[in-house]
Formats: sequence, C-alpha cells, structure tokens
Amino acid sequence: MLQVTDLQFGYESTLVSGLSFSISAGAIRLLHGPSGCGKSSLLGILSGTADPHLNWRGQITLNGVDIGAVPAARRGIGLMFQDPLLFPHMTVGDNLAFGLTSKRHGRAQRQAAVRDALQECGLDGFAERDPASLSGGQKARVALMRALLADPKMLLLDEAFSSLDPELRQQFGQFVARQIETRNIPALLVSHDAGDKSLTSGDIIRFPGL
Repeated sequence: MLQVTDLQFGYESTLVSGLSFSISAGAIRLLHGPSGCGKSSLLGILSGTADPHLNWRGQITLNGVDIGAVPAARRGIGLMFQDPLLFPHMTVGDNLAFGLTSKRHGRAQRQAAVRDALQECGLDGFAERDPASLSGGQKARVALMRALLADPKMLLLDEAFSSLDPELRQQFGQFVARQIETRNIPALLVSHDAGDKSLTSGDIIRFPGL
C-alpha cells in the first residue's frame, strides 16, 4: 500500500500543499490535473528522481516503510511512460530480459521468464521481433511487461495510455488493471484526461485547490 500524507512541494514558491492519498495493493488510482499543475513533480518525488532544486516535505510510505529518503534504485518503484521507450537496437525478447531482476539466474531461467511474459501479454513467439515492427498497442504491452519483470513494489504510469486510440486505450487499460491485481501492488496513473477514470478504481486524486 502507498500512503502519501500532507505532501507539499514547489520551487521558489509552493506549487502544491496538503496533498494526502492512499492506494491499496492491487488497485490503480487516477491522479488528474491540467498540464503544469505538478503531476510530473509528484512522480519524481515518489520515484526518487525529482529535480534536486524541487523543495518538498511530507511523508511517503510504501508497504509501511518510509521511502522519502531512500535512493531511487532501492525504492522498487516501476515506471511506464507515454512513449514505450523500447531499445531499438534490441529484439523484443532482449528488451524484456533487460527488466529482469538478478534473482533470475542462468540463460534458461531468463529465457523462460521472457517466454512466459510474452505469452501473458498475447505476444507468444515475438521474442526475435524488431520493436519497430510492433503496433502501438503491442509496444505498450512489451513496455509494461518489462517494467513488471523487475518485480516492482509499485508502478507509476505517466500518461501511459494517451498515445493509444480509444479502443486500444480501453483494452490496454483493462490488461494493466489485471496485471496490477494479479501482482497485488499499488499503481498510480497520472493523466490529464479524466476519462481514464474508467480504467481505475477509487476516487480521482486531485491536487488541493484544483
């Protein structure tokens, strides 16, 4: 479970103050707001990658652990963006293998994990494909599975559905929801489109004053 309590942040002046919300394990919640309201800054604070010039205070706990001062590499938070950011010089299978944690040892075990991930996202047999040959929806699925193969404790989705057409957006959103529920981790979808509420659970999270 993610718990954010009385978060305040900004640069020379305060941009957001009094932000509190929680996300249960296995659930996705939507953070909605217009461009420039601080959504990206919040993602940086949660993931540990915030601009060093950004001032913030408040409490952030993940599974009962205060992660506010924990380095980004040790927080166990996965990220997925609007652009799938697949490595163009790697095959689909190698892109997925890049996300594997060190606990999967040996070539056979890693290949099996990649094969299982491709089957799970409906891309069985795509391991040797060039990422450039995939459709937008297929790229999104590969990017999601790569993030999940790192066994994150939480997933942050930064406008992750916005590049897809409405039909694919619904299909992919439902697929993401199933993956989050199966892995029993919290997920935060940050979007400027309130219509993404249909892909999430719980109330929409909004910055105080918006």
